[in-house]
Amino acid sequence: MPAWVQGLGYSAAALYLVALGIRGVVWPRAVMALAGIGFCAYGVLTGTWPVVIASAAIALMSLWRLRSGLAAPAASEIAAVPMEPGHPFLTDFLRANLADIRKSQPDFDPDADAPFVRLITRHGFPAGILMGRPEGQELTIVLDYVTPRYRDSRQGRWLYGDGKATFTDAGFKRLLASTRTYEHQTYLEGLGFRPEGAWLVKSL
Repeated sequence: MPAWVQGLGYSAAALYLVALGIRGVVWPRAVMALAGIGFCAYGVLTGTWPVVIASAAIALMSLWRLRSGLAAPAASEIAAVPMEPGHPFLTDFLRANLADIRKSQPDFDPDADAPFVRLITRHGFPAGILMGRPEGQELTIVLDYVTPRYRDSRQGRWLYGDGKATFTDAGFKRLLASTRTYEHQTYLEGLGFRPEGAWLVKSL
């Protein structure tokens, strides 16, 4: 077997491992698709057709899921529903998801002063919570959380894009967020937040 063919196989295997270790939605799927394509080519070159079939299936599924995650959500798919800070549902939701919340936002305090609360829904089902503290025309985001089932980046792109009326209708012109984890920082930067001192800031 030529060395470059063997190298292709090792490279594809390395990409699989990288994809399994990356957090997020878009990049793991993109890397997994590349790994599948690489292994598919390796299988063709070595005549191992079970590898070709399995790798082609993985590549196609990864590309399909990547396309679905990047597609713009329908206008009726996502909504931001106002909610009172002391609502029993909010209390139960935060308690049930607190361990997962603190993986990306470890400083979050369920009892924090955050009178601006929006329940984010997908097709009518609870998908996440946004909580913030108003300061004039600025909103300091205390929590921006999406449950694992809906963690495909569409919610964030809607909220800070087509759905920004969630904020502008309430009189806000700037959003501020403080991050403590790389995952949370890259999520916000990917949605248009930019560093400004110790904060990430987005103008609306």
